Amino acid sequence: MAEVCAICEGSGMRVVERADGVRVAQRCVCQQERRVERMIGAARIPQRYIHCTLESFDVLPSADRTLQAAVMQARSFVRAYPVETDGKGLLLTGSIGVGKTHLAVGILQALIVERGAKGLFYDYRDLLKEVQNSYDRKVEQSEREVLAPVFEAEVLVLDEVGAAKPTDWVWDTVAHILNTRYNDRRTTILTTNYANQAPLGGTTEGRSAKSVMREETLGDRITERMRSRLQEMCVVVEMQGEDFRQKVKRARFG
Repeated sequence: MAEVCAICEGSGMRVVERADGVRVAQRCVCQQERRVERMIGAARIPQRYIHCTLESFDVLPSADRTLQAAVMQARSFVRAYPVETDGKGLLLTGSIGVGKTHLAVGILQALIVERGAKGLFYDYRDLLKEVQNSYDRKVEQSEREVLAPVFEAEVLVLDEVGAAKPTDWVWDTVAHILNTRYNDRRTTILTTNYANQAPLGGTTEGRSAKSVMREETLGDRITERMRSRLQEMCVVVEMQGEDFRQKVKRARFG
């Protein structure tokens, strides 16, 4: 059972006295809090990341200076949204475990709470899988129905861009998503573990599979045309440092 607000006693309204002495009814603050809760719930933020806010993004004194700069850019972006950002988003790049997803979710939650934005979170691989599954006749959702919320979200966080194995179908689907949001001037925040560089090109003969995978760039994973489009859509934020999950949040019992 939901807790009854002590201010309005569950009515949703409260009586306040204006400066001129007239008493009027106003919507209680609890209504705004519930609205924000609903909007955050609708954003599909995974439970693992629901605690992630800009305030909880801890930058250790020994951390790479790019992390502090990234937090400052994130806060500036929230303050500037939506007028000064003018439809532009952010591309958070960096190695595994530096906090890209935390920062992206923190920005999304701040935009919802402070700017009333309607947002949506999707893991890149999960989104592609949902689109692929829509081709199954047993699945009731069509591709159009899967992608409609992605196209229409005021703010979209697309996590781990480039993580799915590159194929012509993947490239076409990613191009469809990014071009649609670009044309509609909708804000997109992306994270990627791949270097924001053009495809490496050349031959991979003589190099191990592990080496090839480690050296791949964002251009290799989503095509140079789409990487170039992201440079128009987003301000690039580079995050460097050690893998925080390995150093601080390693799983353990007890």
